[in-house]
Amino acid sequence: MIQEAFIHFVWKHQYFIKSNLATSTGQPLNIIKPGFHNTDAGPDFKEGKVVIDGLEWNGSIEIHRRSSDWHVHKHSSNESYNNVVLHVVWEHDLDIELRDGTIIPTFEIADRVDTELLNGYKALMNSLAPVPCAYQLPYVDDLIKETMIERMTVERLYNKAQLVTEVYNETGNDWEQTAFRWLAKSFGFKVNAEQFEKLAQLIPSRLIAKNSNNLKRLEALFFGQAGFLTSKGTTDEYHKELKEEHKFLSHKYALPEPMLMFQWKFMRLRPANFPSIRIAQLAAIMHNQYGLFSRIKQIQSLKHLENLLIAETSDYWRRHYRFGKTTNKNVPVFGTTSVQSVGINTVAPLLVSYGISVDQQMYVDQAVTLLESLAPEINRITRLWQNLGVKSGAAFTTQGLIQLYNLYCQRKKCLDCTIGTRILKR
Repeated sequence: MIQEAFIHFVWKHQYFIKSNLATSTGQPLNIIKPGFHNTDAGPDFKEGKVVIDGLEWNGSIEIHRRSSDWHVHKHSSNESYNNVVLHVVWEHDLDIELRDGTIIPTFEIADRVDTELLNGYKALMNSLAPVPCAYQLPYVDDLIKETMIERMTVERLYNKAQLVTEVYNETGNDWEQTAFRWLAKSFGFKVNAEQFEKLAQLIPSRLIAKNSNNLKRLEALFFGQAGFLTSKGTTDEYHKELKEEHKFLSHKYALPEPMLMFQWKFMRLRPANFPSIRIAQLAAIMHNQYGLFSRIKQIQSLKHLENLLIAETSDYWRRHYRFGKTTNKNVPVFGTTSVQSVGINTVAPLLVSYGISVDQQMYVDQAVTLLESLAPEINRITRLWQNLGVKSGAAFTTQGLIQLYNLYCQRKKCLDCTIGTRILKR
């Protein structure tokens, strides 16, 4: 089945036979200007210019698979479609009238599209490969691929930045609280991300600042609000001390109700990724931390990230993965892979969001510089691209490849992809 997106592509680039053009009623048609592709609500192409039977028309162009789709999409009741001067369709099956009774001139395009172009499009749409253009990809110029990947990285960055901005709005335009919430969420990675974000909502950054010189008090604040100090069965002395400290803090600051312990997930996690360890590490980062966001704004490299994120936990958490359970081995610090993940998914989007809010391009450029300094990610998607001969030397590239695969290749949006359109143009 021909998708409407393909007809858009054909019309936008005028990839059809132009000799003896005529409307469905046989009136001579001359296309002066196809119009500008409209990505907002309303007709598909704005400011088009056509000459029909010697008379010039200026207005919008609407695209459909069948003429009758005009009614399916309920354009008849939408006044913005009253200035449509040409209806471009794959198949004309019904005359369409405007409100004043005027029949919209229709141009049927199916028989005018080159067979090779149509077959190339069908080959992409029917491809069973994870990347539809896998077999044609080696024949596409590297510059075309690099341009598309770069575009995808920027798109992904701005999408994440929009999520940061939403958090910023929720915090009442508080960048410190926004940075803490966004950083906390990253400490949960995929399994406990929501739980860590909830925890950060229960701990105002101003309280962290007031108690940042006391690591034990921070641990009491963090573990208490996380629901780890409600257990009555443990005989661990440190647990009891934190519990008493949290009771004091709750009374002093009127803290909101803490989370429940069962909300945290430990199953199928390596001990180093247990939420208890991640909470201890987060508290350690905030210890003696004055102005988290101010420090984040200065990050430009892996070294800067490590200085921020690799912090010494309390003695207790160097020998414990959970309360009351001692380990003979030292608990590892926040690893390089985790540091890089925070840089990619937390710091870079924060910088872009802030740069947009203050209209300072330097922070967007700083985020790009950071991604270019971090090692490429290794996962199922990046390995797939590597097998197709697409190399990635930094996280900047792998972020683009992930975006391209998830939002374009999997959805077969080849006509919105520079690589896909170049293959069809060939």
